[in-house]
Amino acid sequence: MNSFIHIGYGNVVNSDKVVAIVSPDAAPIKRMIQNARDNGLAIDATQGRRTKSVIVLESGQIVLSALICETIVKRLGPGVENRFDMEGDEDEP
Repeated sequence: MNSFIHIGYGNVVNSDKVVAIVSPDAAPIKRMIQNARDNGLAIDATQGRRTKSVIVLESGQIVLSALICETIVKRLGPGVENRFDMEGDEDEP
């Protein structure tokens, strides 16, 4: 069943197609964004604001959002945020 999540400024994404939601700060993610832009697979939903999260879709497209990752995860629905350790994941073995 298709359900949509609001990713900021009136933009929505089909939550069934989301593979990952990542921060854009790491160098590999920055390269992924640039490659997607070069290949026409990037969808910029930031409305000119700073990109704070990158949503990877099943199709290989990426969506750039001005909302932080935690906000989008919370909007995915109850229980979803409990499957992710949003703080301190670098401490895991």
